[in-house]
Amino acid sequence: MIKYTYPLPLRWADADAYGHVNNAKFLQYMEEARTRMFQEMLPADEAGRRQHAFVVGRSVVDYRAPLPYRDAPVDVNVWVVACRGARLELGYEIRDADQMYAEATTTMAAYNLDTGRPRRISEAELDFLARYTDS
Repeated sequence: MIKYTYPLPLRWADADAYGHVNNAKFLQYMEEARTRMFQEMLPADEAGRRQHAFVVGRSVVDYRAPLPYRDAPVDVNVWVVACRGARLELGYEIRDADQMYAEATTTMAAYNLDTGRPRRISEAELDFLARYTDS
């Protein structure tokens, strides 16, 4: 399986009073990696992006270890678990070479923001997502 990897720099503001990255920040890390992965797939113009949006319906995060604040980035890996119709499920790992900090999934819907309705995932989007699919 090919994973999209985004080396995400940590920010001092991400840390809690214990010096660990706050667990709520993990959702933002996933969003950042997913957004960067999707940049190549989504239209360049605002109108096109509105008509070919993806919205999150569910996120599940399994925290494996505390992530201490540090200068070194952490890797956020993203891949496609399932994709069909209007539904997209992505898998994530937040890790470095020695430690897994979290594993997660998001279930998303392909969505047209102009009509306020789900839409089918296009052939071009399926072709792009196939790069990151195990099957």
